[in-house]
Amino acid sequence: MSSSFIEPVNLSARGVAMVPLTLEHEQGLREAAADGQLWQLRVTSVPEPEKTRAYIEAALNATDRFAFAVVEEATGKVIGTSSYHDVLPAVRRVEIGYTWYAKSTQRTHVNTTCKLLLLSHAFETLGCNVVGWRTDNFNFASQAAIERLGAKKDGVIRGHALRRDGTIRDTVMYSLRSGEWPEVKAQLLYLLDKPR
Repeated sequence: MSSSFIEPVNLSARGVAMVPLTLEHEQGLREAAADGQLWQLRVTSVPEPEKTRAYIEAALNATDRFAFAVVEEATGKVIGTSSYHDVLPAVRRVEIGYTWYAKSTQRTHVNTTCKLLLLSHAFETLGCNVVGWRTDNFNFASQAAIERLGAKKDGVIRGHALRRDGTIRDTVMYSLRSGEWPEVKAQLLYLLDKPR
């Protein structure tokens, strides 16, 4: 990443670690994607197994993205990935995206924990004013998850990006401002602490 706004960092809580993504994570990411054949989902960025290395290289070569591997601390197993992207140091804004997890870890505490880690780091360490998200207009699960966080819908950018099947998607944009973070943090901690 060209900007020193985001320095490499390890984040961890509740048995989940987020570490800077490297080529050493290739096999683990490949296995995580295979858990549920996630690359077959039309509305996500999960790489096909044979494209995992290129996926990691693209993340590492991007100038406005900082990618994490999500690792189960007890086993060292790679269970997913997430990134800060579209980093705008001048206005202290980052987006969170390129996020996906092995199917077996979906609907567990993992995603909530990662959001807590990424948002805490963005607002409390990096001093961000805004954290944003973007998702496919047909990715209703992702939209619901972002809205459950307390993020506000900014709008829809029509005809914004290509999907893997060649169709053109509309992108739904969301954001959370620093003043909204204390309430969102309290809600994330509540969700993590309540019995599952």
